[in-house]
Amino acid sequence: METANQYLGTEHIGKLMKKYAVPCIISLLVGALYNIVDQIYIANASYLGSYGNAANTVVFPLTVVALAIAVMIGDGCCAFVSISMGKRKVEAAKQSVGNAVLMSIVCSLLLTFVFLIFQKQIITLFGGTVNMETFRYAKEYFFYISLGIPFYMFGQAMNPIIRADGSPKFAMLSTLAGAAINCILDPIFIFGFRWGMMGAATATVIGQIVTAAFAVWYLQHMKVIKPSIKNFHIDYSILGRTLLLGITSFLSQISLVIAMAAINNMIQKYGALDAVFKQPQYAQIPMAVVGIVMKFFQIVISIVVGMAAGCIPIVGYNMGAQNRTRVKKLFTKLLLAEASVGIAAFLLVELFPRSIISIFGAAQESSYYTMFAVRAFRIYLCMIIFACINKACFIFLQAMGKALASTVLSMFREIVFGVGFALLLPLFYGLDGVLYSMPVSDLCTFIAAVYLILRTYKELDDQQLTLSHAD
Repeated sequence: METANQYLGTEHIGKLMKKYAVPCIISLLVGALYNIVDQIYIANASYLGSYGNAANTVVFPLTVVALAIAVMIGDGCCAFVSISMGKRKVEAAKQSVGNAVLMSIVCSLLLTFVFLIFQKQIITLFGGTVNMETFRYAKEYFFYISLGIPFYMFGQAMNPIIRADGSPKFAMLSTLAGAAINCILDPIFIFGFRWGMMGAATATVIGQIVTAAFAVWYLQHMKVIKPSIKNFHIDYSILGRTLLLGITSFLSQISLVIAMAAINNMIQKYGALDAVFKQPQYAQIPMAVVGIVMKFFQIVISIVVGMAAGCIPIVGYNMGAQNRTRVKKLFTKLLLAEASVGIAAFLLVELFPRSIISIFGAAQESSYYTMFAVRAFRIYLCMIIFACINKACFIFLQAMGKALASTVLSMFREIVFGVGFALLLPLFYGLDGVLYSMPVSDLCTFIAAVYLILRTYKELDDQQLTLSHAD
């Protein structure tokens, strides 16, 4: 059992990346499809349209809150397990898994309670009062989505743990099964039964229940770690180290929520000052459009994060086994791959924005909707190449155990730059200033990321040299 993951230290880097990253990418893409598929069907339902789209945009950050807590638990456990297995500390790995299961259940129930009690206040905080129709749809969607939070969080938290146990394909299939159910039920509930926002949310929750059920089954059939009953109690020492390793994942997600709250409110404020969007019948358009842009960005970031997160077990094992040369080689391959994804995404948003927005029901909207959407795509995502490299840097540093450096960089991106520029630039550029806040934030973060990347390379070289001399 102690050598079950030994191939992580010997197998070809490219082959390992393919084995772990591809299923992780697919898992995250499929997970992202829950909200994206909802928005596509909502946008193409004539009785919902841009009002439903805007409502989906309002609720989306609130699902990210749940995801933030889940990935903190899951990614932290994944990193801790990988490092522990590299050091042959199997019992500690088992205890971390037991802690993660308990924490995901407790936290999900608490969050559901908070969402249901403070529903109106939370929707208002995220710009849901742009007009009455948007608020009504957002309230309906949010209520039913909240009921599925325990299943969503459990499935998301267990996914990286399943990968750490050496079953990335199962992790992918469990998420794929849930998303497939959602894709099948969405048109039935929205167009067939005409359940509207309730139908979209219900389809999503049923899919999340399926994914959670897969995770429960796998926990009873783990291959390498196999926790026993005695591991399902809180060990505060291991829990603390696990959460510390996952804190970057949490902060990167939760800070994104704070940035989205700022952006949504600035859209609402400066949209009301725009000659076109101050008119009640068009007031929801900027909110709906930015939501679509964020969905496209989410698809790209799912690929980026999937590649980086898929490398966590490989990085953790080799750091634990003190094989710094392999870690450096992996980092280089990852950065090149992430940059390639960014280039492809950049070409899509700059050359084909109309094709993208047509998927989200643009044909049945006004010309103002299309014009603003084209401008939003081209401005908001013009620095997406840097955004991809930044995300890879955050996650890789976290996997190396550099939680502080990763956390600081992530916080600067989302809070200092993301919120700061979202509040500052509209003062000078109005509604367009909200759009400029994203690329300016990514550019500033990239400058800091380059410094950390170069410093990490130097540290890995120095550490490998020291280990070689010690041998």
